Amino acid sequence: MSDRFELPAELNIYSALETRDALLAWVAAQTQKGVDTLELSAAAVSEVDGAGLQLVASLSNMEQSVRLVESSDAFVQACKTLGFQEWTEGRGLVTVGARA
Repeated sequence: MSDRFELPAELNIYSALETRDALLAWVAAQTQKGVDTLELSAAAVSEVDGAGLQLVASLSNMEQSVRLVESSDAFVQACKTLGFQEWTEGRGLVTVGARA
């Protein structure tokens, strides 16, 4: 099982670059370990905007599957607003992006 990546409390345009860099480093480390499905947690997210969700959506371009394992109310609401509610339905293990 992989280590989870914890999205920051502020998942917005102001933190997007720093979050992207940390996320890419984490993905590289998990890939080296041979992890096929990456786990992403949005439990701590209290502020999110379109740039933050775009960063999460970009994960669908990777070879690995990404599963959202936890999500905050703010993250759920932002997903619903922008049409990504399938990511958070039931707040269970939902695949954000996967290659066939």
